[in-house]
Amino acid sequence: MSPETQQWTPTHGQPYRPVAYRPARMPGPESLARAAELRARMDERRTVRRFSPDPVPEQAVRDAIACAATAPSGAHQQPWTFVLVKDPAVRQQIRAAAEQEEQISYDGRLGDEWLAALRPIGTDAVKTHLTDAPALIVVFQQRYWLGPNGTKRKHYYVDESVGIAVGMLLSALHLSGLAALIHTPSPMRFLAHVLNRPENEKAFAVIPVGYPAEDCEVPDLVRKSLDQVLVEV
Repeated sequence: MSPETQQWTPTHGQPYRPVAYRPARMPGPESLARAAELRARMDERRTVRRFSPDPVPEQAVRDAIACAATAPSGAHQQPWTFVLVKDPAVRQQIRAAAEQEEQISYDGRLGDEWLAALRPIGTDAVKTHLTDAPALIVVFQQRYWLGPNGTKRKHYYVDESVGIAVGMLLSALHLSGLAALIHTPSPMRFLAHVLNRPENEKAFAVIPVGYPAEDCEVPDLVRKSLDQVLVEV
């Protein structure tokens, strides 16, 4: 049975049922070549805040979300929901609410130290990317499982699981030729209201998706080198 025809159901309390896993081993030279290509392509990824309104291939976005949903999760509970927002009116509503919260933050809620850290990035309370980009992916974390009859079960390692999934989503979007950014207006409670999400879901991030605008600029930043982030023991 293919993954498309299998239906996930909760496995809480069920016995362990292992299946064989025998993936083909990639030859060393091919593995090195693929790793080098991936490193080079991912090094080109940048956070974009100036988007073109041009439409993007919707199936590419759906496939990127499907890739994100393969992320590992605590007890395989997959505690995430991805809401793909294409409606311009809803995106405008999200932008208006986000800018209201952001203005309060930039007016003092963030504090001087945080504002100083943001200064080299060039951000402010105006969030044009929320309406310029043709699509938004709003990621929600499911704090607990909520059954159709109201049954609740705790989810484990929710922050870690959803964080990994979002990282995989950004990678998949970039490797598909699309630009994105992570936007986390604080607080984000308005997103559950605007998108009519259930009580067990809490907004984690808003990710605009599209192509960079013709006049797009990004901060002149330098990533840490490998020897600055890698410790070998």
